[in-house]
Amino acid sequence: MKRPINVLSLFDGISVAQLALNQLNIRINQYFASEIDNNAIKVTQHHFPGTIQLGDVRSITDEVIQSLPPIDLMVFGSPCQDLSNMNKNRKGLEGEKSGLFYEALRILEAVKPKYWLMENVGSMSKKDRKIITKLLGVEPLAINSNLTSSQNRNRLYWTNIPNVQVPQDRKIILQSIVEGGFVDRRKSNAVLTKNIPHTVAGLKRYLTKSIGGVVFLDKSFAYGSKEDKLEILEQHNNESVKQLFRPFTVTELERLQTLPDNYTSCVLKKTASHHTIGNGFTVETIKHILSYADFNSIDNER
Repeated sequence: MKRPINVLSLFDGISVAQLALNQLNIRINQYFASEIDNNAIKVTQHHFPGTIQLGDVRSITDEVIQSLPPIDLMVFGSPCQDLSNMNKNRKGLEGEKSGLFYEALRILEAVKPKYWLMENVGSMSKKDRKIITKLLGVEPLAINSNLTSSQNRNRLYWTNIPNVQVPQDRKIILQSIVEGGFVDRRKSNAVLTKNIPHTVAGLKRYLTKSIGGVVFLDKSFAYGSKEDKLEILEQHNNESVKQLFRPFTVTELERLQTLPDNYTSCVLKKTASHHTIGNGFTVETIKHILSYADFNSIDNER
């Protein structure tokens, strides 16, 4: 590599892109991050104290952009709340949060980086997917993080990095990452910013709607059918049901996103950790995509 690269990461979260580059041994000169969640920023600055925080994407003016060095890589994953089918009243790109995609587009067009990468939910409407694709000028690549981790997480990736392929299945099963107990499936549901409650209703939601993640404390119960579980569940209240299951630990959530153990918990408490992990990228999937970028071709003039 002729020189370390300059990176701009919008909606940076806990700086998974920076972590991925670090694990790929790609040297970074300056890493600029746009993030407004104070807990996420705490995690980033703990691990990467040299990160230059720019604040809200809406505050990245033309003057700020002009002050930046040439950007070799821009990464962004604009908020998905208005795009996800988990939101029954989703407004798509017209929503206040997911509409921030247009701010990212504005910055992308002004910065003109060598490489760029955008991530968002695979469950967005065909209409929104078509709009994003038209504006970015490339077709998205659909990758489920279950290929690189032990969780199902369908995502779309738009990038100008050439020749990126879907990763091979690493066959990582859920049971291999839990700290104790038993699971009833090979892959977990997607990590959310807020898990199901540790109650009868929470377990029912997991069993009937496949939302959230749990670890069972009894092997025979874990391996029983959904129908049997629901029947047994009728005999329990919110206190006794805690003998049947527990939510994922923070360490397990980190492993689901292929983060290093204690990556968030060394800085944050449980609830804050859970929120920031759920908002982040899957490290190994981002590493896979970025591994296709030829940063050695970047000259000293950029």
